[in-house]
This record gives sequence, C-alpha cells and structure tokens, in this order.
Amino acid sequence: MNNRGRIPQGADFTRRGFLQVGYSGLLGLSVPGLLAGRQATAAVTKRPAKSVIVILLSGGLGQHDSWDMKPEAPDALRGEFKPIATATPGIHVCEHFPSLAARMDKLAVVRSMSHGEGNHLVAVHHVLTGHPSVPRGASDLDRVASRSDFPCYGAVYNSLHPRTDGVPNSVALPLRLVEGPLTWPGQDAGFLGPRNDPWQLKLDPGRPEARDDSLALPEGLDSDRLHRRRHLMGQSILSSSAAGLSNVDFSDQQDTAIAMLSNGQVGKALDLSREDPRQVDRYGNHLFGRSLLYARRLVQAGVPIVQATMGIVQTWDTHVGNFPRLKNELMPPLDRAVSALLDDLQSLGMLDDTLVVLLGEFGRTPRIAPLKPGDVPGRDHWPAVFPAVFAGGGVKGGQVIGKSDKLGAYATTRTYGPPDLAATIYRALGVDPLTTVRDKLGRDICLSHGEIIEPIYTGASI
Repeated sequence: MNNRGRIPQGADFTRRGFLQVGYSGLLGLSVPGLLAGRQATAAVTKRPAKSVIVILLSGGLGQHDSWDMKPEAPDALRGEFKPIATATPGIHVCEHFPSLAARMDKLAVVRSMSHGEGNHLVAVHHVLTGHPSVPRGASDLDRVASRSDFPCYGAVYNSLHPRTDGVPNSVALPLRLVEGPLTWPGQDAGFLGPRNDPWQLKLDPGRPEARDDSLALPEGLDSDRLHRRRHLMGQSILSSSAAGLSNVDFSDQQDTAIAMLSNGQVGKALDLSREDPRQVDRYGNHLFGRSLLYARRLVQAGVPIVQATMGIVQTWDTHVGNFPRLKNELMPPLDRAVSALLDDLQSLGMLDDTLVVLLGEFGRTPRIAPLKPGDVPGRDHWPAVFPAVFAGGGVKGGQVIGKSDKLGAYATTRTYGPPDLAATIYRALGVDPLTTVRDKLGRDICLSHGEIIEPIYTGASI
C-alpha cells in the first residue's frame, strides 16, 4: 500500500460459519452502542428505492481516465485514452467504457465529489460511513478497523430495522478489505457491535465461477429438526450459565444463522444453477461479473444493502502502469459487468427500486509520473475532486452534475462529500439522515449532517 502523502490526499457463508459468526469479534469487546431511536424533525416522506448496491472501486479510479476526461489538457495530464460520445448528446466518457456510454441515459455522473483524505484507510471509512475516521495514533496507518469506528450503511440499517426472517439486511462481497495486518475501517458495524456487521460472502478471485451451496440444509435435516436442536442448545447454555460454567450467550448469532438456513432464500440466491447460463455469461466469467451477478440475486432475494468491491483491496490503485492496467485488466470487465447489472435490473422491473452507486474512495492526480525511476507511469492519490456514478432508485439519468477545472484538479462548482453521499443513501432506504446512533461513550451521533444530492433526482445542467 502506498501512503506517501504527496498531496491532499470474512467469514464464508458456511453452516459452521453461521453458528460461530461474531464469536471472535465479541470476545474482549465492550457492549456495543445502542441506537437512540430518536428521529429528527425533518422526516423522509418518500422512499424511491428498496435496495442499494454500492460498487466500490477500491484504490480509486482516476477522473481523467474515466468520467471526466480532459482532451484539451497537456499530454502529461490528459493521458492516453480518448473520449467517446454517449447515448446522451454532449456527454463524453472514456473509450474503454463503450457499454456504459451506450447506457448513459440511465446514469447521473457527479464530477465534483471531494474530501480531504488521501490515505486509503481513512478515505474508505469516509465514503462507506459518511464520517471521518477517528485518529488513534500519530500515523494514518494506525486507523485500522476498530469497534470505535462509525458503522457502515448496512450496519446502521440493520440496527434500525432488525429482521428475523433469515434474509440479512446487508451483505459484503467478494472479500474483506484486508492487506497484511491492516483491516480497512468502515466496512463493518464499528461501535454498533458484531451483531450488526454485514454478512461477508467470500468469492475466490482465481475461481469466480465456483458456486457456494453452503446455505442448503444437509440431507436428513429439515427446518423443524434444526429448530429442535437450537432449543436443546439453548437449554444447555442456560444450564451451563446457572452452573457458572459460561457467561457468554451467542443466541442472537445462532438464531440468525438458523433463520437463514431455514429460510433458504439466500442459499437460492447463491445457487447460479438457477440462472440462465446466457445471463451469467453477460456479466462475464470474472470476479467483477460474478460479484455483481450475486449482488443482483441478493437484492432480488430481499437484501436491502449490498457492497460489491471490484477486486481485492486497492485493485484500482494505479501508481504503476495506470494505462495498461486500466485498458487491459480493469475497465473492460467493469464496463461489461455494470452494464449487465443495469440491464438485468431493468428487465426484471427492479431498477426503479434499486439505487446503484459506483465510486472509488478518491480520484487520481492530474499529473502522470512514475512511482520511482524506471516504473511504467501512473497516477497518485487525489481526493480533491473525483467522480461518483448513480443509477436507478429514482435517479434521473443522462446528466452530469458538477464541473472540475480544465486540469481536472479542483471543482469549479459546488462539491459533494461523503456526508452528502451518506445522506443520499440513507434517503434512498427511507432512513432520515438526521437519525442518531449512540456510540460506546453514550453520545448521540447524527447519521449524516450532509445534504441529499438532489440534482441526481431532479436534473441539473452540465
């Protein structure tokens, strides 16, 4: 991981995993903060979406090479890629997004996202929670995930709307954001505790076609028998506790696991043998495609929030070989998979009820340079201005919101930050952004003091 600061810068879905989920996270931790349950006076009266899919480009995609190209800029800034026309006259995007260009009428591109975090860890926390991370040491690298972090969107939603029907409120895939000893903050429930963590679906980057059948009940074990076993286990826990042998109760996690195994909806969503092979192929036989196909199937099964990270942690961190990596490895599968997702949601009548958000934690520098002498040139971190793309969920497509300067370095119009993104996502789910949650110190903290990015719904001039 590179954090040079030049500029402003899981558990598998297995039966055993369900019965053990949360154990390691609970041990040694204090009791999670409870939701205050108090709503602010400004109530959300309209709910345009039932679900949200957040597509995270971990590492950060450069604005110049994607959604905010600067063909008139000097060679050292504009790069190798050419802009192409889209389905919306007057709007151009990168040549390596041909399928998304053809679907521009469904997209609202905000070109003036901005914040001040040039470090991957803190920037990811910011965009996945709407809140800056809390310093715990002299270095930004000390800000790894902890139970003091602000909770991610899915964790908040789960706390506000707990369910017992066996369908999780939030799923993250394909992998946890972890690099060596560093676990990225912002991807779990933070101070709301392990019981509100998103369910983590792990896919194998080397075998994205592999199917996870682990949510099917084994032969000979039906729902009634499973519940009888749960009752006996509960009686055993009570007896052990009375005898002073145990003081840890994992009944919440066990009940959730049993509900998911009994319901079967999530297991069916993960069984791609139920999908038309031609439809599977449209997404592409790669990690990006499988991740977004699973995301669609999970939303269809009733999961309100899915976070789909495109690749392993920092996949899009193109300090070295920016142009060949984007052209050959990253942009074509993303273009194919996101386009298939949008088409799929529309054909199933789900696009109006599903907000799709595509963004990285920040953008990339205007200037192209080698990381060190001899490297193939790339772009460094740049949080001052970067794009976010919205579709579905009532979004008015075929528009660009916000402008950057001629170098693609700073916004020349109003900027939108992570608090505004958070307010928009919460609004899409029918949650008042002014709702408060209570942290481990008993403080009531507002979900977001940002403003909903209204132009994506109402339309705005370019």
